[in-house]
Amino acid sequence: MKKLYVIVCLILVAAGAGWWFFTTIGEGEGPRVIFEGDTGMIGRQKLLTITFSDGGRGLRHTEIVLTQDNRPRVLSSIDYPEAGVLNKPVSVSVDAAALKLHDGPATLTLTAVDHSLWKNRTTMTRPVTIDFVPPQVSQLNPISHINPGGTCVLTYRLSEAAALTGVQVGDLLFPAYPTVVAGQPGYVVYFALPMDATQSSSRIRILARDPAGNETVSGIPVLIMNRKFRSDKMPLSDAFLSQKMPEFQAQIPELKDKPLLEAFIHVNTKLRSENLQTLQEFCRKTEPRQLWQDTFIRMKNAAPMALFGDRRTYVYGGKVVGESVHNGVDLASLGKAPIEAANNGIVRFTGPLGIYGNAVIIDHGLGLSTVYAHMSAIQVRPDQTVKRGEVIGTSGATGLAGGDHLHFGVAINGQFVDPREWWDPHWIQDNVTKKLSAGL
Repeated sequence: MKKLYVIVCLILVAAGAGWWFFTTIGEGEGPRVIFEGDTGMIGRQKLLTITFSDGGRGLRHTEIVLTQDNRPRVLSSIDYPEAGVLNKPVSVSVDAAALKLHDGPATLTLTAVDHSLWKNRTTMTRPVTIDFVPPQVSQLNPISHINPGGTCVLTYRLSEAAALTGVQVGDLLFPAYPTVVAGQPGYVVYFALPMDATQSSSRIRILARDPAGNETVSGIPVLIMNRKFRSDKMPLSDAFLSQKMPEFQAQIPELKDKPLLEAFIHVNTKLRSENLQTLQEFCRKTEPRQLWQDTFIRMKNAAPMALFGDRRTYVYGGKVVGESVHNGVDLASLGKAPIEAANNGIVRFTGPLGIYGNAVIIDHGLGLSTVYAHMSAIQVRPDQTVKRGEVIGTSGATGLAGGDHLHFGVAINGQFVDPREWWDPHWIQDNVTKKLSAGL
């Protein structure tokens, strides 16, 4: 019995020693190599990020080599003297000119060695293409006339597929989408012009970046029209503050015991900014194809109360207490009048939205959205497809509205523009339809 006990103990010791050996210095599994991002194309400048990892004792050595014409260029070679480095992201910048690379094929070789007794090695090769030639832009619209605060639609073709392309207006990029222009493949982009844009101050250009990272920037011939926006003073009454502010105080804990005027200032600044960001986020959720057709519908039998771009100064007790710029058109009809979808699209948002009250956002594709606010009731749901003229709810006085009306807005990739252009069939024909059908 004692002999059997000793034998069992020896077996257990041997098993434990074997387990320790094969999971530490005697491990047989090699390191792992993971590419991050697209490494198939390398342009004049390229940042490569490779993650090396090992599940045993850790990494001993990693190496990144780029070879062209049988000439290896060592981009990274790192030794890890101590065991225990289990994960190591390595980023290297490829400067094609400094490495004397040229257009054509090359090979990227990645090597990792671990700290095991056997020095397990993993080597991975990947073919890459060196590409120094940026995409060529062929603009199809000789000149575009744009109103400050308005929309412009542009079409163009590229010499190669783009990883990123669109129109830059200042620091904003409006993405372009593949389409058919005059029967041939091309790109279409809708972009918005700021209300304060002038011919001398505006920087508008097409950006095209290929998979290798090569960029082309092409200036756009535009004629920016002269336009002035209205300004008016809006007196705040105690009746209005007493009517509207308790609703916001109940929703926002920090306003609970604040004076009504202080609550209004918070709502008109911080909450307005937060609500605008939410609107813009939902307006950027768009189909990469045109969903709309014909002219956009305007609310029936409605009189405009406020126009796009109106600059409002709020006055209380003879003192200025706030400002805002109106980003839509206010339309008033009968109380709880039916609200129709301005055009075909997909509902992206429904529900309460701060100063906008009950709101609906409809995506019409290619970055074009419409916004319906202050509604008393909503009759659609997110992701629902709607048709032009379909009733989506009723007008109301929710949010910061002082009376029953519809706030109607149009946004291009989240930037609000004058809706009246999209109500005008002649504007759509000259600025959208002709450009897509004939590339004029």
